Amino acid sequence: MPKNLLAGGIAVITALVLSACSSSDHPSMPGMSAGSSAPAPSPSGQAAGHNADDIAFAQQMVPHHSQALDMAKLVPSRSTNPKVIDLASRIEKAQDPEIRQMQGWLTTWGAPSASSMPGMDHGSMPGMSGSMPGMMSDADMQKLGQAKGAEFDRMWLDMMIKHHQGAIDMAKTELSKGSDADAKALAQKIIDAQQAEITEMQGLLQQS
Repeated sequence: MPKNLLAGGIAVITALVLSACSSSDHPSMPGMSAGSSAPAPSPSGQAAGHNADDIAFAQQMVPHHSQALDMAKLVPSRSTNPKVIDLASRIEKAQDPEIRQMQGWLTTWGAPSASSMPGMDHGSMPGMSGSMPGMMSDADMQKLGQAKGAEFDRMWLDMMIKHHQGAIDMAKTELSKGSDADAKALAQKIIDAQQAEITEMQGLLQQS
């Protein structure tokens, strides 16, 4: 074979190989996009954004918040203190959207919501007060509902302080053990807001 023909053939083969290796128009690896040097995230990697602690946080905080709403709704018909009435209104406006947010996460995560789990509906969870810090018993709620005026205010403030402290403890657990960024952000928001409200309620108790 003539040398010039052999050299020409080698040059053509080399050019084809180099072209195939450098081409980014037709990636040969699944998950590779044009010009990319790493595989795209797999579905399993995307699903790893939350863990069991995130699910437990949402499942427990929803009924915990729900009981706080039940307590807040008692205030307008029983308290005569405008500061207590205002605080209860703010608690209701803050925690109701948070409940819907957490319920949305549970749906997205394919986890059962608190309302669909036996014994986990609102504040009437038999035997659950021990596992969720700050939860009031049915007897506590009945006693609160029977009080009026200044007696109600003192009882409500004392109970809500304990309730808030329980929520803060739960949120701190989420910060240390959870993995979902949005859930951890809400946990920090709960800590900041409810600690400020505890300080406010302690001041109101001193005035009563």
